[in-house]
Amino acid sequence: MYHVGVPGILPRTRVEPRSASPSEARSQKPDTGTSTGTGTETGEGYDTGMERSTEHHIHEFLAHLAVERNLSPRTIEAYQRDLTQFNAWLAGRDLQLDGVERAALRNYLGARRDKGLSPRSSARALSVLRGFFRFLVETEILSANPTTNLRSPSLWQTVPHVLSSDEIETLLAAPDTSTTLGLRDRAMLETLYATGLRVSELVGLTLDRVRLDPGFVRVIGKGRKERLVPLGTSAIASIDDFLQHARSKLNQRRLPQLFLNHRGGPLTRQGFWKILRGHAVKAGISSQISPHIIRHSFATHLVENGADLRSVQMMLGHASLTTTEIYTHVARERMRRLYDEKHPRA
Repeated sequence: MYHVGVPGILPRTRVEPRSASPSEARSQKPDTGTSTGTGTETGEGYDTGMERSTEHHIHEFLAHLAVERNLSPRTIEAYQRDLTQFNAWLAGRDLQLDGVERAALRNYLGARRDKGLSPRSSARALSVLRGFFRFLVETEILSANPTTNLRSPSLWQTVPHVLSSDEIETLLAAPDTSTTLGLRDRAMLETLYATGLRVSELVGLTLDRVRLDPGFVRVIGKGRKERLVPLGTSAIASIDDFLQHARSKLNQRRLPQLFLNHRGGPLTRQGFWKILRGHAVKAGISSQISPHIIRHSFATHLVENGADLRSVQMMLGHASLTTTEIYTHVARERMRRLYDEKHPRA
């Protein structure tokens, strides 16, 4: 069976049956034309189960992610990249999927570490492999999942950088709100800090998902999962100001996106990065800056001010509470640093 094309996925190839050796030919039973029990009829020129190439199974998994789980093309590209690297590692050691054991996976993750890749990168790769091997077990390609009980590499060995509240205030005040683009930029920055959205979620936000009266945005996040995130009063005021006095000047093409570029087209992630960096320079922020650092700052400041982790998890759109727990470590680290700096007998 050939799948319809899925953008960014490895091409399907027809796998020819290998010729049996003389000894195998003598031991084979005559073909009765009955099903093999694997879902593939004999004699059709396709191999079954683990005789198919690893690339074939990767393609099947990526198609499953695209069609069944409705993941975004960007996410599927990331999965494909990690699985292609894993496949190359297997090929270099003459390993097949049914020969992969937990020790081999530890070696693979160790090889990534030795190349200087971050623990977070290896944890992401392991997450991809977990999903891949789970798929192989569910489709009866493998009988056991070698990633079961395999611990993730230690994450966040260094505390992620966040901006202080004063730096955030300076950044938010940087846009010149006497101009159309300044009103847009102020609304974008206020929205980003008020909600902790991912940059792709921010630039993809459409007007129909914004509710200023109750003060919520409806976000379509990873895996097309929807969540509601509250807006603060400052963000509501900035968005309303932008809608009243600036958006119509940009939206000559009547597009649904809330935030548009200076030509009236959809704003890209790269475009927003440039805008953010420009305002950071204007605000005199010399430390590292990115949309994700604003997201880190949003979550850290919530935790520091007493927000419970479960609520922060829901606002960030994290699938697991474990991912959100890093912000308790960030808050403790910042508290320790503040104590060391300010206490006279620290």
